[in-house]
Amino acid sequence: MDRDNLLQQVLLRGLGTTSLVADRLRHVTQDWVSSGRLDPSQAATLVDAVLTGLRGEDPEVQKQVERDLERNLDHFLQDVGLARQKEVDELRGRIDRLEQLLRNRLDRSEVPD
Repeated sequence: MDRDNLLQQVLLRGLGTTSLVADRLRHVTQDWVSSGRLDPSQAATLVDAVLTGLRGEDPEVQKQVERDLERNLDHFLQDVGLARQKEVDELRGRIDRLEQLLRNRLDRSEVPD
């Protein structure tokens, strides 16, 4: 399966799920208002609070979502065999050090005693 297509599908499913949750929440709160279990102003406040959390407008929720996304991205990249930029940079540094070490040893071996 194409990696770009897989990531696009994951993102679209996330957006679809958020929309589905919002629609279902509105329907449930309307039922509660109709049955008298919830005041209309409380229903609006509840829907706004949940949607704020879903959209990431709450700083604590946003931080948690970012942590979860970072962790999930790490797992995704690991599963498909791709390296993060940090890992590539670390490998470049190791290669540079090894090349320098090799040059130093070759220079020392060429110097006559």
